Amino acid sequence: MTGKRKALFFDIDGTLFSEINRNVPESAKHAIVQARETGHLVFINSGRTYCLTSPIRSLLQVDGYCCGCGTRIVAGEEVLYSATIPHETGIKIKKMILKYGLDGILEGTESCYFNKTESRIAKVRTMKENVALEGNCSPYSWDEDCYDFDKFCVMEDEQSDMKGFARELGLDFEIINRGGGFYECIPAGHSKATAIEAVIAHYGVELEDTYVFGDSTNDLSMFEYAKNCIAMGHHSVELEPYATFYTKNVEDNGVAYAMRKLGII
Repeated sequence: MTGKRKALFFDIDGTLFSEINRNVPESAKHAIVQARETGHLVFINSGRTYCLTSPIRSLLQVDGYCCGCGTRIVAGEEVLYSATIPHETGIKIKKMILKYGLDGILEGTESCYFNKTESRIAKVRTMKENVALEGNCSPYSWDEDCYDFDKFCVMEDEQSDMKGFARELGLDFEIINRGGGFYECIPAGHSKATAIEAVIAHYGVELEDTYVFGDSTNDLSMFEYAKNCIAMGHHSVELEPYATFYTKNVEDNGVAYAMRKLGII
């Protein structure tokens, strides 16, 4: 390998994986193969918990997965870190979501959990259908307490009190506003940035040789942390103060374009 080894961290949705055609562009697949053959490390760094990365795992070979906004970190076959919401806290969270007229998804390492009753919130119904199609929807519902989860997302409508929910949830969780009444809730002290920190420490890669690729607000922590930050063509404006390179949309071969222009491949 020529030059220093780099560590590359990719968000999934809207970055590697097209939300339009539900696939990874061939150009991105080839670019990642080439980067790894050169000796660079390639990691998925996603808000999705491990079970929800199954579509990407079937399409790409990478060096590891940072899942659930830093709640689980897998390098090769080794689990570097894993955190689960304490059982009793999880039970309280389910009650709080319903108390404030919200609905959503509880995301575990092995499966995801939905409320048994059909949601009045269209986005929850759509998410449940998609998760079920991928085989990641647990038969257990919120009425049962025989499982744990790592993080969760909530969705609101005009009958919801998101502010009240946020106040009661308190400082033990970070709430990321993804827009459109969709909120990602992560245990405090975990983020895509903490995942990167653990991985580069494990492999001895310098921060200046770390590259992050993303498009949305849940990528903000890794954009704030890294030195080389690639924003996709369609991206949240919150990323712009930290972006060091703007590339094309995922469907327009944005990943491969950036990797070539930056000299990674």
